[in-house]
Amino acid sequence: MGASSIEDVLFPGGDVRLEGVSVTAAVLFVDAAACGRPPCCPGCRWRGRRVHSTYRRNLSERPLGGKNLVVRLRVRRFFCDRNSCARRTFVEQLDRLTERYRRSSIGLKEWLTTVAVELGGRAGERLCRKLNLEAGRTHLVGLLEEPPAPEWAPRILGVDEFALRRGRRYGTILVDVEAGRVVDVLPDRTSETFAAWLTAHPGAEIICRGRASACTKAIKEAAPDAMEIADRWHLLQNLSHAVERTCHQHRPCLKKHAERGGDRPIQMPLVDALPPTRIVQRVLQHHAEATRMVAAGHPLSDIARRRGLDRKTARRYRDTGLDHLLDSARDRRPEKLDAFKPSSCSSSTPQASPTAARCSSRSANADSVAVTRRSPPTSEP
Repeated sequence: MGASSIEDVLFPGGDVRLEGVSVTAAVLFVDAAACGRPPCCPGCRWRGRRVHSTYRRNLSERPLGGKNLVVRLRVRRFFCDRNSCARRTFVEQLDRLTERYRRSSIGLKEWLTTVAVELGGRAGERLCRKLNLEAGRTHLVGLLEEPPAPEWAPRILGVDEFALRRGRRYGTILVDVEAGRVVDVLPDRTSETFAAWLTAHPGAEIICRGRASACTKAIKEAAPDAMEIADRWHLLQNLSHAVERTCHQHRPCLKKHAERGGDRPIQMPLVDALPPTRIVQRVLQHHAEATRMVAAGHPLSDIARRRGLDRKTARRYRDTGLDHLLDSARDRRPEKLDAFKPSSCSSSTPQASPTAARCSSRSANADSVAVTRRSPPTSEP
């Protein structure tokens, strides 16, 4: 059904009478007045009959034609004639346009809520600035409302903790594993909070959890019939930690058994097996220099000062064997951006220090900027 007047375009579905339009350089003002039938009292639902007074509300609307739109709406305040009602007066609200204590239209609120849900505070504020919408990050975050939690727990419930502030405050996230969506978020990671949630939301048959003991305690108290299983990530992490711990504990026995396996002694080629990453080169360099300086009679403080290391790090290179140092370097991830760094960094020899490599990288970047920068025009005499 098409619009028959400009009121149907600006205020669809509302009984509003347009009184005037004024335009400035940046804002479009629309003067209107509510003219519908008297509304009902929000407290007792008694329809108002007597008008108490009228006043004007300024409502921010969605931009129109590249200009900010402000609706100056005149609304009526009514008496509530029912003696048993605690309200004496109330103000009429227009459908799809106004609500109590809000200085923007419902349509603009829905726009800003969508932006806040998709982008959050700071990124949403930058987008609103480009869309000519006046909304700060705190206003956008304040529009977010907590979704209603279901009354029943899903059949397969996933439980894991997360850091609201690392080392200080943690929460618990509950996920429907089959549907792949978040069910609820708990304010902490204690067993009492999780047990209270399980008691209020029964129905979980399988609970997929991490290694936290608080989850086990809560499940035994509130859902003893549910089956506890470990998720795949924690299962693989437990297996890798157990294998690594066992290999570290029995490393001398494994090495001795490997050397006794044949007539020719088998060497464990840790250096050759490791990829030539920057971490391995740095470990080899520091260990070689620390060994040479210890043989020359240098004290620990002198080694740390000359190599630019902390005393604890220098002591580690002095007292730890090379195989253990390389074994710990193997667990570190290689630099993902090595392939994109300048050749002065990637082709650094083991004799060059990391400080020198960083300096050469900065000098190479400075030279490239100096080459691409145009020189200022000189005035001819």
